[in-house]
Amino acid sequence: MKFSLCMIVKNESAILRDCLDSLKDIMDEIIIVDTGSTDDTKKVAAEYTPYLYDYAWNDDFAAARNFAFSKATGDYIYSADADEVLDQENQDKFKALKRALLPEVEIVQMIYVTEQMNHPTENFARDLRPKLFKRLREFTWIEPIHETVNINPVIYDSDIEIRHRPQGSHSSRDFGVFEKMIAERRVLSDRLMGMYLRELYKAGTEEELKTAEVFFERSLIEKSAEGKELLCRQIIAVLLKIYRITDNPVSMLRVALSEEATVPSAEMCMELGYFFMKKEDFEEAAKWFHRAGYDCESEIDVASSGTSAFMALALCCRKLARSPRMKALPQKEYELEYARLTEQAAEYEQLARDWKPVEPKLIQ
Repeated sequence: MKFSLCMIVKNESAILRDCLDSLKDIMDEIIIVDTGSTDDTKKVAAEYTPYLYDYAWNDDFAAARNFAFSKATGDYIYSADADEVLDQENQDKFKALKRALLPEVEIVQMIYVTEQMNHPTENFARDLRPKLFKRLREFTWIEPIHETVNINPVIYDSDIEIRHRPQGSHSSRDFGVFEKMIAERRVLSDRLMGMYLRELYKAGTEEELKTAEVFFERSLIEKSAEGKELLCRQIIAVLLKIYRITDNPVSMLRVALSEEATVPSAEMCMELGYFFMKKEDFEEAAKWFHRAGYDCESEIDVASSGTSAFMALALCCRKLARSPRMKALPQKEYELEYARLTEQAAEYEQLARDWKPVEPKLIQ
C-alpha cells in the first residue's frame, strides 16, 4: 500500500519538524498545504517534501483539506495536524498496519491522546478518531434481491496512539469561523452547533458569549420545535452562562424554568450556583453545586459533574465558615461549626483532586 500524508498548516515552524520526523519513514508522499504562514513553516516543510502548495485561506477548513486530499496519489491518505506526534512504538504499529492492511478497509481509526492541560475544550484525554482514509472508494452491489449499493464504509479501529500536543487554545479562531457561518447562513448543523456550544461554554470570553446570545435564543425556539431535547438543554446551559455574566436574572429565571429545562444538566446547576455565589448567597449556591456533583449528568463540560462542582462546594464551605452569620454565633458553637465547614471543604477539595472522568471505551 502507498500512503500519502496530507496536512494543512499555518505558522507551525516550532512544531512541524517533530510531526514530520515521526511520519517520514511511513509515508510514501508528503503533501503540505500552507494557508498563509508568516514564519519559517514553508522552509521547514520543504526539507521533507517537494509537494508544497499555497492555499488562500477562506475560513473553511473542509475546503482546505479537500484541496490537500486532491493532490494525493496514494492508496490511502493520512490526515495529520502539525501538533501531532507518533512515538517509536506507535510508528512501528503504523508500519505493521501498512504491511497488513486489507484493501477492503476504507477508514482506519486511531486513538487520539490529548494533553488536557493545554486543551481546555476537550472533555477526554483519549478518543477514537478517523485518521487514515482510502483515497478511491469502490462501490459494490449487495443483497440478492432488491439490490442496493453498499454505502457503509468498512472501518478498522486500530490501537495506534497519536500524541496530540496542542500549543494553546484555538477557540478564538474557531469562534470567528462559527460567527461567519451564522452571519451568512443563520444556521449551523446539529453537529457543529454542539461543538460551538462546548467550545463557547468551556473557553469563550465574555465578548464571545455575548455575541452568540441572539443566535442561541433563536436556536432554542427552533430546536424545541424540532424536539431536540439534548441540544436544547445544552443551549440553555450556555444561555444561563451568558445571562449570569451579563447580570440578567430575569432571563436566567425565564430559561431555567422553561419546559426544556425540566431535566437539568450539571452545567445548568453550576450556572445557578455561580449566580447565587455572585450574590454571596453561599448556602443556596452550595445546594446547586451539590446537585451538579451528585444528582445530574454533564452534557457539555464533563468536569461540571465532578471537579468543578466539588471545588465550588469547597469554596462555598470556606466562605460560609467566614461569613458574618458565623461570627454572630456563641464562641463554642462558632468553633464547632467552623471546624465542620473547614473539614467539609477539605473533603470536597480531595474529591475534586481524586475525580477522573470515565473515558469512553475505545476498542471493542
